[in-house]
Amino acid sequence: MSSSLSFRSFPLGTKIWQAVEEAGYTQPTPIQAAAIPLILEGRDLIGIAQTGTGKTAAFTLPILAKLCPEGNIPARSGTRALILAPTRELAAQIEENVRTYGKHLPVRMATVYGGVRERPQVAALRSGVDLVVACPGRLLDLLEQQHGNLARLEFLVFDEADRMLDMGFMPSIQKIMKWVARKRQTLLFSATCSREIETLAQEFLCAPELVQIGRRANPAEAVTQSVYEVARERKAELLCHLLQGAALQSVLVFSRTKHGADRIGRTLERAGIRTATMHADRSQGQRTRALEDFKAGAVRVLVATDIAARGIDVDGISHVINFDFPATSDDYVHRIGRTGRAQATGDAISFVTREEFGALRALERFLGRTIERKQIEGFELGEASRGASSEERVKRPAFSPGHPTGRSRPAGGSRWGRQRNEGRGSGRREPRSFRSA
Repeated sequence: MSSSLSFRSFPLGTKIWQAVEEAGYTQPTPIQAAAIPLILEGRDLIGIAQTGTGKTAAFTLPILAKLCPEGNIPARSGTRALILAPTRELAAQIEENVRTYGKHLPVRMATVYGGVRERPQVAALRSGVDLVVACPGRLLDLLEQQHGNLARLEFLVFDEADRMLDMGFMPSIQKIMKWVARKRQTLLFSATCSREIETLAQEFLCAPELVQIGRRANPAEAVTQSVYEVARERKAELLCHLLQGAALQSVLVFSRTKHGADRIGRTLERAGIRTATMHADRSQGQRTRALEDFKAGAVRVLVATDIAARGIDVDGISHVINFDFPATSDDYVHRIGRTGRAQATGDAISFVTREEFGALRALERFLGRTIERKQIEGFELGEASRGASSEERVKRPAFSPGHPTGRSRPAGGSRWGRQRNEGRGSGRREPRSFRSA
């Protein structure tokens, strides 16, 4: 990206330039610099870039510019833009970005996802909004109830497409496509590019341009990665010990299970560390409050399952800690991508038990590098404490951790589950090989 390139280099319009500058941005990131001109030209596009590189603005800015030429919107004729996202949190974050960049434009929008009442979403769709941000499950439910009109859709975006496939949304996506206009501009954004992503692109995109920033599935280079080998029963105690460090200002801790996340949260609260938890059994209101408290620094630690591994754009996270080693290499990439975002730096720490050494070696082969091993005296493998449980050992800590403010970032997800394409396609052209931009 040229140092002289600014958002005013793109024909986005005065009102969007103003909103972007009011948000504190002047120069586009590499994915934005590569994708925005192609989208403005009307090309279908596949954008592959690491998390935290500005993919959301890469598609929201040109779509807003095309929805509102010269800052005005044409006569309303149903929904013109649809952005699909895998999780409620990501959908809410996209909505926030659209409102930020479109604050001076007459764009009407609705956000559609589960876990909240349908009635306001139905009313918004019936009112003829210009842009809809939606999770596939709830959107399909409403479309099947004859709410909403996508027959004149001009722009379709698959955001975090790899996670949508991970979460088994392919059948729902294929059904949604029955309501979508066949002549449209389609954009697909993802942190990784797998065979499944290429299949999705070939089915729904038309001769797409491929914009790829960095190596596929490569964790952000700004993230320092390390591993602690520790006995399973000492993990909670080691976590509390590490959190004594002042550098761990805003920490996202990943648990493999919902019950494990709750257990870790209780343990940290007993140790005097302000903590929130976030997983699928929490209500939408609870998840929203946990995220807001984490963003604002009201809590120092957010404990989450992989539902938080994608799509939450929160600045300033200092550390990601894999309390439970991730199930797949892709999950590892997306987890640690919550820190070291954009131009920031961050640290990713993983706890590894003896039973997980094989998974660690497989991850290192995937990354093409060795992850640094660290040890803390007293926590080495073979040094498991006798007697009290981990929760009991940290109930009355000898330290009084501070409560530094900080902000952090979660995102959504689950284990990789390959889905077989089912149902009819979109009626687009025959599959084509991708052209590199």
